[in-house]
Amino acid sequence: MGILTLAADERVKNVNFTEDSISVDLMDGRTIIAPLIWYPRLYHATSEQLADWQISGGGYGIHWPEIDEDLSTEGLLRGAPAPSQQQLEVA
Repeated sequence: MGILTLAADERVKNVNFTEDSISVDLMDGRTIIAPLIWYPRLYHATSEQLADWQISGGGYGIHWPEIDEDLSTEGLLRGAPAPSQQQLEVA
């Protein structure tokens, strides 16, 4: 008797926004939703800037060229907000 194991495919399929959240659809059917406030560059971007995204990192990342922001599916799955400016200055 075999065990059916579905392979996780964490590559980006699509990205959507609401007024206060980002929603990332993955190739394996999962959807990750995170608050935009976690990502200040996205939070302060215009709707046109948000719509101008590209898949990067072999499918495991999202890049917004105009606002120079990058997110990874790994970070989104971990629930990791962007580091604050204060955290960056200490590092």
